[in-house]
Amino acid sequence: MTNPDELWVFGYGSLIWNPGIEVAEMKLASLADFRRSFCMWSIHHRGSEEEPGLVLALEPHAGATCTGLAIRAADPDAALAELRARELISSAYYEQHITLLDTDGTPITALAYVIDTNHTQYCPDLTLEHQAQIIANAVGGRGPNHEYLTRTSAGLTTLGIQDDDMGWLVTRVQQIMDAR
Repeated sequence: MTNPDELWVFGYGSLIWNPGIEVAEMKLASLADFRRSFCMWSIHHRGSEEEPGLVLALEPHAGATCTGLAIRAADPDAALAELRARELISSAYYEQHITLLDTDGTPITALAYVIDTNHTQYCPDLTLEHQAQIIANAVGGRGPNHEYLTRTSAGLTTLGIQDDDMGWLVTRVQQIMDAR
């Protein structure tokens, strides 16, 4: 069981390759009834209000399992402040305490940033082709949207996490960019 003085955070997207906090420990872990999905318009980091990009969000989805990283912060207070500044830049995410299972089946209580399905930045059910067209073209304050996609995909691959949709998107976005 998790020590209540510790801060564990669930990394399912960019936190995998850029936690942005001092990390004490990382473990592969899974969350039931949620999925990783490009279902959030990015109007700051990977797009703009004029040309939104897409970023991953943790989306409630019965029967799904999302595998990522349980990340234990070295300095919980500093980490929480940094994560809130980064993840709560708009109110599209909310913080939720969730229970992850590590690869041994040990539960880990962690903080997750979950999409608010009532928020205007929530964009469910975009086709993969539509996602690819957006990701190939959008740019925000933290860089091109395609960079976010390729770094996240590489991070998942390094961890041994297979995401077929992500792989398809990487290939299709590169095709779109090569055709310019």
